[in-house]
Amino acid sequence: MKAIIYHDNGAPDVLRFVDRDLPEPGPGEVRVRVAVSGVNPTDWQARSGAGHPKRFSEITPHLDGAGTIDAVGEGVDRSRVGERVWLFMAAAGRPTGTAAEFTVVPAEQAVPLPDEAGFDVGASLGVPALTAHRALTVAEDGPHRLRPGALDGKVVLAAGGAGAVGHAVIQLARWAGATVISTVSGPEKARLAGAAGAHHVIDYRGGDPAADIREITPDGVDIIAEVALGTNLALDLAVLRTRGTISTYANDGGVPVELDVPRNMVLNARFQFLILYLAGPEARAAAAQDVAAAVRDGALPVGEEHGLPLTRFPLDRTADAHRAVESRTVGKVLVDVGS
Repeated sequence: MKAIIYHDNGAPDVLRFVDRDLPEPGPGEVRVRVAVSGVNPTDWQARSGAGHPKRFSEITPHLDGAGTIDAVGEGVDRSRVGERVWLFMAAAGRPTGTAAEFTVVPAEQAVPLPDEAGFDVGASLGVPALTAHRALTVAEDGPHRLRPGALDGKVVLAAGGAGAVGHAVIQLARWAGATVISTVSGPEKARLAGAAGAHHVIDYRGGDPAADIREITPDGVDIIAEVALGTNLALDLAVLRTRGTISTYANDGGVPVELDVPRNMVLNARFQFLILYLAGPEARAAAAQDVAAAVRDGALPVGEEHGLPLTRFPLDRTADAHRAVESRTVGKVLVDVGS
């Protein structure tokens, strides 16, 4: 099979396009013929060595992808052969990611993909959708699972709604019944957040965004899914309701975070710092189940018309795909692997 591998951390140039033997699934595992591989910031960060110590002599990158199960290991129902699936965390603690024609993953990390959902949708789920689910299910006043109606009466603020996680926050929150507000940095990103389903889109670079949000929801926002906590903390606290939750999954811009303890005490604010890999297996399993249900309902489409433009590369140009993600290409970067 054809695969992308690297032996040493470094720039995208360390990625090599090579031939490798077909992997065999072990007990509890499935082998997937990969159709599309999704690229996340975590993938290039792992390749570069930024905070991710390298554990294997050779690594095939990428956590997310979609394809078809073509073989199963001991203990896995053989009826799964031929099943269309989306994959998550394929390269987490393993050397076999989705940037290859075939990959092997634990069976529970290969989630059934409905026939009506394309492999583009499947490869765009994984880290962004599961992170979005986690951000929406950690509030003191719940819910802890998502389904239609679970967020009825709640107001969700998706910071950076044109990003992959922000896009998934908008779609999942809308599916679950929330009123969704998104903050963006300009008109083009506003268009994308609106296309994703945000009821209200606020350009935080102009006017008084806090006043604009308070006009929409005078009692404040219930849940904020935050991508740049240091930059946005003042705005977040200005619009957060009492006992509201700020779920932060990144700190884009790297602005240091300083907390005003009395102000947060008065708000009874909850800060949830989250990273998918350490969320725990039960939380990840619940997220995968709920995301799968949203996919079955058609709630997580991708593409320009749905607010998440797709930028594509063939497998032998995976290095260029990494460069695109590193340069903050808007939307989702995909690698086409097979048919």
